[in-house]
Amino acid sequence: MIRYSKIEEKQKREIVLLIARPCFWGKCSFCDYIDDNSTDQEFMIRKNHEVLEKVTGEFGKLEVIDSASVFELPKKTLEEIREICKKKNIKTLIFEAHYAYKNRLNEIREFFSGIEVLFKIGIETFDYDFRENVLNKNAKFKEVEEVEKYFDAPCIMVGIKGQTKEMIRRDIDIIENHFKWATVNIFQENSTEIKRDDELVTWFMKEYSYLIDDPRIDFLYTINDFGIG
Repeated sequence: MIRYSKIEEKQKREIVLLIARPCFWGKCSFCDYIDDNSTDQEFMIRKNHEVLEKVTGEFGKLEVIDSASVFELPKKTLEEIREICKKKNIKTLIFEAHYAYKNRLNEIREFFSGIEVLFKIGIETFDYDFRENVLNKNAKFKEVEEVEKYFDAPCIMVGIKGQTKEMIRRDIDIIENHFKWATVNIFQENSTEIKRDDELVTWFMKEYSYLIDDPRIDFLYTINDFGIG
């Protein structure tokens, strides 16, 4: 498992994949990423320390991800991240959180006072029915503005059986016109029962290939494109 990398295109930053407690929700139908977790506090702290030791601060920006949300990381790991930011002069931190944590995001901002904290959120799609009844995200918002109010960068997923071109067009329109930054993930089949629609992926890569070069879009054709995983 590779847990440290540098993103040297578009928004340059270091990125670390840490170990957290199990995702509080853990029921998304497409996700087996949640298996990368632990309930052993000392193990998590020790392994995360080994990863965080690699951070240099060269870009002044650090993204911290895990298989759940930032709230599932051990407090001692969060304290270490805070100390590293001070020592390495890191000005911007990026975390990911589930929509259910929307009213607690300021807890993290206050914990990292003096550092810009940005939040990603795994939306997967802004289509309510598909998101809730197929993907089982438990992110029960109806309007884009409900996401804009709390989060900085949505992550959407493309190429799942059952998705339509119309859904995807709407998702792209939303991220291009409502957010300064977003992530587009091309779905890869895994151990879940959710399947990939290769024809839809082919169409998307022709129709929206310009997103690969869009500086506002992190475009992940494979799950390892950030160099971790």
